[in-house]
Amino acid sequence: MKISELFKVEGLGVIVTGGASGLGLGFVEALAANGARVTLLDLDTRRVADETGRLRAAGFDVQGKVVDVTDHPALDSAFDEAAARYGRLDVVFANAGIDSGPGFLGAWFGTDRGRPDEGALENYSDERWNRTINVNLNGVFATVRAAARHMKPRKSGRIIVTTSVAALRVEPAVGAAYMAAKAACHHLVHNVAMELAMHNITVNAIAPGLFVTNIGGGHLKNPELQKVFAQAVPMHRVGFPEDIHGLALFLASPGSAYITGQQIAIDGGYALGSAD
Repeated sequence: MKISELFKVEGLGVIVTGGASGLGLGFVEALAANGARVTLLDLDTRRVADETGRLRAAGFDVQGKVVDVTDHPALDSAFDEAAARYGRLDVVFANAGIDSGPGFLGAWFGTDRGRPDEGALENYSDERWNRTINVNLNGVFATVRAAARHMKPRKSGRIIVTTSVAALRVEPAVGAAYMAAKAACHHLVHNVAMELAMHNITVNAIAPGLFVTNIGGGHLKNPELQKVFAQAVPMHRVGFPEDIHGLALFLASPGSAYITGQQIAIDGGYALGSAD
């Protein structure tokens, strides 16, 4: 392969769960803008229609389908449909994730260190725990399983799981279930990467830091809070979905062919600690 083609994804068949907003939409945009054929799966009916329509109007080969990753038969059916449409399934982003927030701290730096009652362990409901684990861990498992079923016969594929720096360190501003699920996904990536390596399928994780998404109730969408949270990041800013485009392309492309079982933090140096 020519070096100039190392990051080529044109024509690849791609699925992104949680693809109608946040980082998932960033993955869809990055792959589609570079010629991949992408199916975005998401629970939000309106956003699936709006984002699919917007991207198709821009000339990209994007399909959208409303799917809840906790409905495993429906998820399997969506994978079968996409693979049949493309004649192959090359890349899967297991990205869908939720957390309503808050954690046990309102913030973990600065002056706002209040402890919200609803985030306290003794008030953490079974419903919140089970829903978060069911989406963020069980949904990832079902997504990776569906991907393997299509990729193993072809002995080729890329699976990319969205974890978090919360898999590496305590993040008191998000919920306990979110942190537990992301840490479990990190180790699941290790296991699945080892199992699928002999089939030429790579499995890696992207661990975002402080990104502007809906996680934690979407508090980082507030520009004033972005400035406050940026104080904890050595690069002095929070991340946006476009910051993840390059890493998504790399892990989906031939350029990452000899990398598997890795979790790559993309966080502006946040996991390193404070630089100021």
